[in-house]
Amino acid sequence: MTTNGLWEERWHPLRQEWVIVAAHRQQRPWTGETVAASAPKKIAYDPTCYLCPGNSRVSGAGNPPYESTFVFDNDHPCVGPLAPRDLAAPPPPYRVQPATGQARVVCFSPRHDLTLAEMSPTAIAEVVEVWRGQTRDLGGQPGVRQVLCFENKGEVVGVSNPHPHGQIYATGFVWKTMETELEASIRYQQETGRGLFDDAIRAEQTDGRRVLYEDERVIAFVPYFARYAYEVYLAPKRRVAHVHALDDEEAAALAAALKDVTTRFDRLWGISFPYVMVLHQAPTDGDVSAYHFFISFHPPLRQPRLLKYLAGPEIGGGNFLSDTSPEATAAELRAASAARPAAPAAPPVASPV
Repeated sequence: MTTNGLWEERWHPLRQEWVIVAAHRQQRPWTGETVAASAPKKIAYDPTCYLCPGNSRVSGAGNPPYESTFVFDNDHPCVGPLAPRDLAAPPPPYRVQPATGQARVVCFSPRHDLTLAEMSPTAIAEVVEVWRGQTRDLGGQPGVRQVLCFENKGEVVGVSNPHPHGQIYATGFVWKTMETELEASIRYQQETGRGLFDDAIRAEQTDGRRVLYEDERVIAFVPYFARYAYEVYLAPKRRVAHVHALDDEEAAALAAALKDVTTRFDRLWGISFPYVMVLHQAPTDGDVSAYHFFISFHPPLRQPRLLKYLAGPEIGGGNFLSDTSPEATAAELRAASAARPAAPAAPPVASPV
């Protein structure tokens, strides 16, 4: 057995847990399942797609002929206002409550064949504006304690439709990840007088090797404690708790950084890179001044056709085992920045018959 490569434990201060980084395992023999390469269907309009403009959805509702972004209530929501209220009480220690809330779908573009990486900075800025407006709207509604915005991209993460879209959940509970992040941030500020994510940004700037993109207002980096091989954090430098608290210049900078990061992903191996993208926002109530809004990307691939599988350490033990070095994968993404491909020309979107 060789021990070449990084082999250590790194503390994840936001999740309050250790990550085992065993980069020498990346080259271990593999005879298990691999991901088959698939060529996406590249058509601007798909008459069978329930997200394309003008088409009907399973609920019977028709999409308008939208030309930029489009938001609608999810036809198959995980939480909703019609969730049953009359629930049988289970015996202790169990508890139950209605799965009330709101679930919405955000179509990023009318074009069926685009991804964020292929959209123009102006079009991505429109998506950011949707996140800002939806977070403000849903977060202000009675009973909503948190707004979760995310995108699942690629077949290997289970996306149900390739049309560029994300989802928004407004729930009566706080999501566990953000609850832990808020508690860690409050405790760190009480103990040090400084912001936890502020210090993480400074640490990344000081090291420099993992920084992918930086301007006056935002920064993107592979975190020191990355759990997934090509995990990336994108954050405003000014601490705000929610995306709607960004000023217009910061929102525009965020859109430009989203374009840069997603383009790097696609250029890395010349594929439409799969990932789960999550907007980490604070709860809607209480003292959240210690919380720092950011966006995380969790790509499931650790090699071009090889998934990072969650197995015994992650599912059973509850801590991640990373097979790659954050410094090495950041170097790959840094090198993938040159000569970005131009966004596809915009052919006319066919009108449904």
